Amino acid sequence: MHKLGHTRSANRRDHLLLTPDTFIRTALPGMRGGAAIVHVSPAAGAGFTQYTAELEPGGTLGATPAQRFVYLIDGVADISTASSFHSLAVGGYAYIPAGEEHTVTAQQVARLAVIEKIYQPLDGVAAPAMIFGNESEATATALMGDPDLLVRGLLPDDPAFDFAVNTMTYQPGAALSMVEAHVMEHGLLMLEGGGIYRLGDDWYPVAAGDFIWMAPYCPQWFGALGKQPAKYLIYKDWNRHPQL
Repeated sequence: MHKLGHTRSANRRDHLLLTPDTFIRTALPGMRGGAAIVHVSPAAGAGFTQYTAELEPGGTLGATPAQRFVYLIDGVADISTASSFHSLAVGGYAYIPAGEEHTVTAQQVARLAVIEKIYQPLDGVAAPAMIFGNESEATATALMGDPDLLVRGLLPDDPAFDFAVNTMTYQPGAALSMVEAHVMEHGLLMLEGGGIYRLGDDWYPVAAGDFIWMAPYCPQWFGALGKQPAKYLIYKDWNRHPQL
């Protein structure tokens, strides 16, 4: 049914909320047998690009000059390089350094969260190597001691990395203990459940499938609502001096 121009999507100076009813799909250069929903990119003021890739069986991503992180939301996908081969199940992820030739191929219909960012070297620190893992194997840490709010870091706490990717899982009724405002920007994909997000001076109901970009210093807060846990995948830039 036509909704007469209504949507929860919003574009503000310091944040962006995109909901599935406004998603536009397009094929990126080199992509075969699939489409991308580009959630945010430098065109919106972000320092990275994040998109959801929807691939048919045998579909592949295109090449990128940037470092790439992929997280499998649904289906099965293979990642191959000149010297390695890995299959990702749901919750599986990979970090691929800039310049590493590779292919990402769907075995069956698959959806992947993809983050790409031009690597920022750090003097005296070697660039990171390729990493594969699964969220289920990542250590869960209670955020600020709250056992109802668990964080799983998917990349090592290492200065070689210039960004981090975590999942955060909230039990129903759990919430951040404070409104945060900081130098890091975020890209956030809701994976499960829902709740209320404060972004800047606005308050939004959010649900699985929504995407949020938060600019540096955007006031932000989340509380989970409903009868099931809420979980999201979240990116942040870090380990580099803000002056750079």
